Amino acid sequence: MIQEEYIWDPLRKKSVRNTPEEAVRQWFISVLHEGMHVPEHMMGSEVSISHAGKQYRADIVVYGRSAQPLMVVECKRPEVQLDQAVVDQALRYNNELNVKYIAITNGAKTFMFERTADGWQFMQKAPMWEEM
Repeated sequence: MIQEEYIWDPLRKKSVRNTPEEAVRQWFISVLHEGMHVPEHMMGSEVSISHAGKQYRADIVVYGRSAQPLMVVECKRPEVQLDQAVVDQALRYNNELNVKYIAITNGAKTFMFERTADGWQFMQKAPMWEEM
């Protein structure tokens, strides 16, 4: 019998299957928490979103002090290319969440975008949570 490996998700407060995508999600949760100083209680993992009559799950949603969504993060397996289809998936979630920031990552590469008056702009540097 093969025993599956599990990894602790601090946002869901439980062990989950350690798939390649889950490993990327957990790594990026630590980037958000340790690198951008996002408090764990201000993040959600596998957040349910309803859009155009369909149910989706955003990998990670970061919330601001007012509990409004600030960022949606789409995580992919390391071998998945971060192309327009991945950006479009995050933008679909944004249609319901109305966030200021979008991040897409496969663990090897990460791209962040900020919504401005001129549309979505690529960010050279991730903001700290306090600045969002």
